[in-house]
Amino acid sequence: MKVPFVDLAAWAKPSREAYLAAFAQVLDTGAFVGGPQVAEFEAAFAAFCGAKHGVAVNNGTDALLLALRALGVGPGDEVITAANSFFATAEAISHAGAKPVLADVEASTLLLDLDDAAKRVTAKTKAIVPVHLFGQLADMPRVRDFAHLHGLRVVEDSAQAHGATRGDDRAGASGDAAAFSFYPTKNLGAIGEGGAVTTNDPEVAERVRRLRDHGQAGRHDHVDIAYNARLDSVQCACLTISLRRLAAANDARRALAERYRAKLGDAVRFVTEAARSVPVYHLMVVRVAAAKRDAIRDTLAKAGIATAIHYPTPIHLQRAYAHLGQGPGSCPIAERAVGEMISLPMFPDLAVEAVDYVCDQLLAALRG
Repeated sequence: MKVPFVDLAAWAKPSREAYLAAFAQVLDTGAFVGGPQVAEFEAAFAAFCGAKHGVAVNNGTDALLLALRALGVGPGDEVITAANSFFATAEAISHAGAKPVLADVEASTLLLDLDDAAKRVTAKTKAIVPVHLFGQLADMPRVRDFAHLHGLRVVEDSAQAHGATRGDDRAGASGDAAAFSFYPTKNLGAIGEGGAVTTNDPEVAERVRRLRDHGQAGRHDHVDIAYNARLDSVQCACLTISLRRLAAANDARRALAERYRAKLGDAVRFVTEAARSVPVYHLMVVRVAAAKRDAIRDTLAKAGIATAIHYPTPIHLQRAYAHLGQGPGSCPIAERAVGEMISLPMFPDLAVEAVDYVCDQLLAALRG
């Protein structure tokens, strides 16, 4: 059996005709940039997140950058975030002119460890970026208390958490602002690149709108040196269509995750679901003995099963951030976890039979 890591064509197929009709409508109106489809999607996505405002931008990295800048982060500032995120989290901080400060993570959830983060606060710390990794929210009440104590702004990195909740918190409405990616493999993926910033603060939303459009407060009235970070009408039209299916798709991911957990039992180590957490399982991550991890992946590949590692090198050990001086040992839990993790196939259209096959092959590899 062949089991892909993700199947984007399967996701797109049920909405194919709707996508084509939306594309035709944009072609017919000629409103390729800034058409009514943009505002329609922004309103729908903000409502989905439980936020008052949504601003569509061209990708998730720029969503982080614009959110940070809209909250006043800039040169001379420091921003704390998790060491085990995708590189773009720190990259956006750098592009804002600030210094990324990488903190360790909790061993059970692999989410930002606020006790470790507290040790890294300085007089220059301006913001904290909790990462809702693999589709599970960080502990946002604790994050907000932490931010209040130290006078920080909070930007949620929600790139993997569209629709995730934890207690009374929902991704996109739990900080000062949140950044989403609509890269095609995300829970809500565009037909290409895309991103958005959500916030409950109208002034932050207005700053992001200005920053995405060359800093314009009005036509040819530039009040900021900013960016061209607009999201086009076709992508917004298609995202609105996909958004209608997102809740059901997230339910499907959770059901598949439960199947994985039931079949694999205690043969592997799972990422812990925190109390009152309802993850959306952007990724299905398991941990195995580091000494066997690569051999297990090779065995699965020979059985036709595609896997991945998210992410093989913590940000503080990337060559681009060697100048930060956070060498090996500075985030030990994140460093240890990267050698143990395997991301298994996970997408809404994945068949239960395929999950069973993956589990059977993985169990056999663990015994071998």
